[in-house]
This record gives sequence, structure tokens and C-alpha cells, in this order.
Amino acid sequence: MQTVFQIHTTGPGLYEVTSEVADWVRGSGLLTLFIQHTSASLLIQENADPEVQTDLTAFFHRLVPPTTDPSMSYLTHTYEGPDDMPAHIKAALLPVSLSIPVTDGRMALGAWQGIYLFEHRNAPHTRRVVAHLG
Repeated sequence: MQTVFQIHTTGPGLYEVTSEVADWVRGSGLLTLFIQHTSASLLIQENADPEVQTDLTAFFHRLVPPTTDPSMSYLTHTYEGPDDMPAHIKAALLPVSLSIPVTDGRMALGAWQGIYLFEHRNAPHTRRVVAHLG
């Protein structure tokens, strides 16, 4: 089984997609999710307290600030905007694919785990995540 999820983002942050993926999953096997972009990531993260997503977004912004920050003056790929190269760096540090066991049509996520697309760009985007259950 394979499908593509289109996830609309409105700027930097974590967008939970757990329910969309869960609604699609059937049977048993290994679920693989892969994002088809170089400036966004996929994460399994806590979904009980929204402060976790806020803090993660703030941490990565501080870790890799925009190219307008003096600490980023060494970067040369700047013509696509001050958030572009930092977004590529964040995507290089974070996963772009996830593997999740599926048993009897249910993902084997923990009680407080959710699946997130982590948008690293400032502008809205439509992101494509390929899902494969085998």
C-alpha cells in the first residue's frame, strides 16, 4: 500500500499528521514515511503538551538562525531568502523519513507520541509525504 499525503503549512513549526496517517493505515507491517522536500523534516514527538512543539521550534530557530543573523555570515546560499539555507541545515540535522511498526491496523506509537511535519520555512508550503506500508 502506498499513498501521498499533502500537508499545508503556514510557516515554521510542527504540524501533527498522526490522525491522517492513522486513518489510512490498514493491516500489519512496517510503515515508512518520507518527506519529498529539503527544507522540512519529519518527527515523532510528544503530542500531549503543545509547549513541546513551541520549545522545539524556538530551539531550532536559536540553533540555526536566519542568514541575516551575524553568526550566519559564512553562508553563501542566500538568494532564496534568509530562512532558506537555515531550513536546509535543520532538515540535514533532523529525520526526513520515519519507520513505524503497524499491527492489526494500528501504529505502534507510545501513549504520548505523535507524527509531525516540521516546517522550517517562513512562507506557506504544501509538503508531500509519501507513505508506504509493507
